[in-house]
Amino acid sequence: MFPVNVPNVLTLLRILAVPVIVVALLGETPNGDALAAGVFALAAFTDGLDGYIARRRRDVTTFGKLMDPLADKLLIVAALVSLVSLGRLAAWVAMVIIARELAVTGLRAVALEQGVVISASWLGKLKTALQVAAVFALIIWNPSPLAVDCLVYVAVAVTVISGADYFFGLRRRLAMERERRSRPGTGVERA
Repeated sequence: MFPVNVPNVLTLLRILAVPVIVVALLGETPNGDALAAGVFALAAFTDGLDGYIARRRRDVTTFGKLMDPLADKLLIVAALVSLVSLGRLAAWVAMVIIARELAVTGLRAVALEQGVVISASWLGKLKTALQVAAVFALIIWNPSPLAVDCLVYVAVAVTVISGADYFFGLRRRLAMERERRSRPGTGVERA
């Protein structure tokens, strides 16, 4: 069971929004694009809101730390796969974004195993905002105008750059952590 607080409920609602978005996009739902866009926008808004509330109320939980990023990834990945299925997005674009998200999730697990937590950088936050904007625009406009196509390519570029930044930043942090642990007098000397 998860700890019941507002941020965790918002995270859970974001996860529950995923099938609604997929069905609205792929099903024969009347006004499906409008419904999917509305639910997607609301779910994306809760992403920032739940973190803000958790920090402000000092109500950060292990459940929230684990499930919040998972909910974000589910939301984006489900929307991307649906848009590819509808022919509104090139499969390679979705694969680049999904591969980056999976790689960073794996890197976070490695870092956590080493006792290193790397918070989201401004570049990671920009990546998320651009992905959300691009997905929302692709849901709204069919066919997509040139401006939406440009937004998608900018989102892909920032996704790749932020992934590289995360990877190299993690390498530096792990090297610094190894160096700190190997210094005499730190109490964690290695044989």
